[in-house]
Amino acid sequence: MDKLELKALGKINLGLDILGRRENGYHDVRMVMQTVYLYDRVIMEKMREPGIEIRTNLGFLPVNENNIAYKAADLMIREFDIREGMRITLEKHIPVAAGMAGGSSNAAAVLFGMNRMFSLGLSEEELKKRGVILGADVPYCIMRGTVLAEGIGEILTPLPAMPKCYVLIAKPPLSASTKTVYEKIDQEGISRHPDIDGILAGLDAGDLKKIAGSMGNVLEQVMLKEHPVLGQIKETMKEAGALNAMMSGSGPTVFGIYENRRTAKAAAEKLKHTGLVKQAYVTNVHNVRRK
Repeated sequence: MDKLELKALGKINLGLDILGRRENGYHDVRMVMQTVYLYDRVIMEKMREPGIEIRTNLGFLPVNENNIAYKAADLMIREFDIREGMRITLEKHIPVAAGMAGGSSNAAAVLFGMNRMFSLGLSEEELKKRGVILGADVPYCIMRGTVLAEGIGEILTPLPAMPKCYVLIAKPPLSASTKTVYEKIDQEGISRHPDIDGILAGLDAGDLKKIAGSMGNVLEQVMLKEHPVLGQIKETMKEAGALNAMMSGSGPTVFGIYENRRTAKAAAEKLKHTGLVKQAYVTNVHNVRRK
């Protein structure tokens, strides 16, 4: 196989809690992750000459070893002594530096693609072990679906699938450094923990309203204070019919959960009309059939 095209799907956090900080700087977390059908296209092509070439539609992204997709290809090339080169084209649609794991999803796609293109025979578990070397979200992006993530995010437990719903994803013209957001929460301390168990109970019961009502993200404590626009986006989504709205990951993407597409689309138009965001997408959740 000389060429492969993949969809690297983004994620939202239905719940994000921090349990503590390790000596190495990593945080112990408890998160409920959900894949959504907003994706980057990742096109992989073999090259005769050795080397890794990255192309992208976004001029501000690095196209060298500082790109996580490059790191993923390099990891596989070195470990399996692959002699051919790899050209990777990233057509980006997932908002960048926005709490949706776009980069991690790209890396996951490259690991999956290298395994397939070079017939390496690695299982999903073996790919996840390599993924965590690149970043805490990469193993989840290999697994996808509705998942409880613990440890630093690498201990993954599949959950009952998210009930059918529509997700409005909105990104204001801000970017957030995950490292900085976590440092600030360390300094401030956590005032209120989200109801992760409530989300799990809602998933077990297939109760969308219970899931939405239990959603929470400790990192909002820092981000809403610094960027009041995020609170305005959340309130606008809820006023326009969202069961609930929340920041995903370390932000600044905000998402709302809706029971029908028409309401979600009307909310997206309202958000754009207010000028709070330029990027607003309505999509569905992506569930995975487990074996």
